[in-house]
Amino acid sequence: MLSEKLLDLAFTRAIKHGTLEMITARGKRFTFGNGAEPQVSIRFTDAAAQMALCLHPELKLGELFVDGRLVIEKGNILDLLQLLLQDTHGELDELPLHRLRKIRAWMMRRAENDAIRSKRNVAHHYDLDGRLYALFLDGDRQYSCAYFDHPDASLEEAQMAKKRHIAAKLLVDPGHSVLDIGSGWGGMGLYLAQVAGAGSVKGITLSEEQLEASRKRSATACLQDRVQFELQDYRDTKGSFDRIVSVGMFEHVGVSSYDAYFQASRSLLKADGVMLLHTIGRTGTPYPTNPWITKYIFPGGHLPVLSEMMPAIERAGLVVTDIEILRLHYAYTLKAWRERFMAHREEVLRLYDERFCRMWECYLAMSESAFRWQDAVVFQVQLARRNDAVPLTRDYIAEREAVLKEAEQNMELKRSA
Repeated sequence: MLSEKLLDLAFTRAIKHGTLEMITARGKRFTFGNGAEPQVSIRFTDAAAQMALCLHPELKLGELFVDGRLVIEKGNILDLLQLLLQDTHGELDELPLHRLRKIRAWMMRRAENDAIRSKRNVAHHYDLDGRLYALFLDGDRQYSCAYFDHPDASLEEAQMAKKRHIAAKLLVDPGHSVLDIGSGWGGMGLYLAQVAGAGSVKGITLSEEQLEASRKRSATACLQDRVQFELQDYRDTKGSFDRIVSVGMFEHVGVSSYDAYFQASRSLLKADGVMLLHTIGRTGTPYPTNPWITKYIFPGGHLPVLSEMMPAIERAGLVVTDIEILRLHYAYTLKAWRERFMAHREEVLRLYDERFCRMWECYLAMSESAFRWQDAVVFQVQLARRNDAVPLTRDYIAEREAVLKEAEQNMELKRSA
């Protein structure tokens, strides 16, 4: 069969380390790799599934797994992804179909994330049952890359370290006004007020579920006078802020809206202000985001490379004062999320169904594999309107982190007293 020959060729080229056994729809067995771990066995339930994987692997691998047409009989989806990706080091074969999909993606960008689409895209993922996120995130519901400042850090410690690291780079001082673009469940904004001492924080989100949770948290902490959350698009936000922070939101902006995003940021930032943008990105050349992820998980999403971001930053008149690239931190974060999700799989099943469980297992595994074996990273880009807005050396980051950590400890002592 043609599909068997194509898969034989593809897997032989891709798998050098580890072992893959493939059982075709008609029961024929193939073995690939060098016999080492991980050892994975997959089975196709129908011949059409085999051809579908050959024609569009980036989309169909996830679809076939979720639909139960690609059955993993030994190992799991992450093991399979490791076999397929670990020897490519993020390099994509420039096959004709890849190039055609790339051209199509560029043509569809024009209105990918206007205000209406942005809200609809956010609701698709973030307005799910809040109990789902509570099952695998940390207690603060930080749904972005953690910062593992020491090898044995727990997820909770690493997420606290992320907030501390960002706050230090923002140079937040008592009395500062802060805008949080894409404020999630409110954890970053509350930290900047409670720990860093910001005088006022405005968080904006397009998720109604997150907005409700954030407002409740602000009220519980008796911070409504200093920390406020609004259902608002960044394009509609008014005001002038000492500091702007955006964590895990830029991935949803879309390339066609980069100019609008950075021009809005500049207009909202005071002349001596500082902005910290924390976003997933890629270290390779511009390429469309995985089509399965954009279809089922993050519609409208795009992972930028620096060459896509920088022209828009320059046109907006912003100054890049620092760039830090977090490489494997998100792989460690996603590993913790995936393990927690799988440990609570039966509870997720009661909230949704088996198909949803397989889809989210696939999403978390695909995402982890992108950071572990491909070219996905996290950029922390510090921006200002003036080149003298931040200190001359990076020593201030560690110094401010130490002060913030002491403030965290003092808060914890007060809670336990």
